[in-house]
Amino acid sequence: MRKKKKILILGVTGQDGSLMARFLLEKKYVVHGLVRKSATGNLKNIEDLLKQNNFYTQPGDLLDPLSIEKLIKKIKPDEIYNFADQDHVRWSFEIPSYSYDVTASSVVKILNIIKDSSPKSKFFQPFSSNIFGNSKKRKQNEKEIFSPLSIYALGKVAAYYACQMYREVYNLKIYGAIFYNHESEIRPEEYVTRKITKSVAKIYYGKQKNLYLGDIKSKIDWGYAKDYVKAAYKIMQLSKPDVFVIGSGKSYSVEYFVKKCFEYVGLNYKKYLKVNKSLLRPSKNTTLTADTSKAKRTFNFKIETDLDKLISIMMENDLKKEIELK
Repeated sequence: MRKKKKILILGVTGQDGSLMARFLLEKKYVVHGLVRKSATGNLKNIEDLLKQNNFYTQPGDLLDPLSIEKLIKKIKPDEIYNFADQDHVRWSFEIPSYSYDVTASSVVKILNIIKDSSPKSKFFQPFSSNIFGNSKKRKQNEKEIFSPLSIYALGKVAAYYACQMYREVYNLKIYGAIFYNHESEIRPEEYVTRKITKSVAKIYYGKQKNLYLGDIKSKIDWGYAKDYVKAAYKIMQLSKPDVFVIGSGKSYSVEYFVKKCFEYVGLNYKKYLKVNKSLLRPSKNTTLTADTSKAKRTFNFKIETDLDKLISIMMENDLKKEIELK
């Protein structure tokens, strides 16, 4: 009988971490999920998983390396997925040193722990398309020059080089993906897509009058988070560690996303959308669009969920929630 793979997911209560846990439990793996003390009151994304036999929550914090070391020594996981970071760009301007510590410094500490305590463990580190913030190219691939325009993106660049160094110097099995924006029905409401779908549902049911946004002309490469965690898993199954750009390869404006959401409920967005300049960011990325040629070539990566399907998933979820709250 084959031994069940042991997986450790850092940031299991978040969007990507909880979706990854769900995906791996379906594959009958034993999944351990790191839960911060401050997240223990917010387990809604993994509530149904807590009853599963192969799922265990473990206390710890990225900013407390001793807790991570203890966990890795105890579990000796076959695979570690690091989905724990401060991934909100606007917040990174407001809390720069915390954002950098969680996004960059903690990665160095984790890699050092793996080197000393569990060098056979495979490690997955997600990066962000924000590392290409000032790109002048129509599409970006793995050879694009880094040009971060936020503390969050700067942290991701540092994490990228840390992973490269530990892979080359210590021969660790470190894999990665440069993820473009990926959304889902469990995205927190402070992210623009979920703010839009939730507001449209409220407007449809007469609970809200208008939707206020900042830069509606900004174009974004959006995909469905479930497709992206599947890609992360496929990357980790490759025999040779590598990093891949993962995105939809298409960019749409925020205004287009809004228009489609209102169309979904039969309303004209122009009657409800208001631009609020106070919501504009201090710096703005150029339009970033993924060139996924390498991923398609290497492990047959494909987007299963287009933007219309993503919008329908998110809108159905938020419309249902508003009915339940009536």
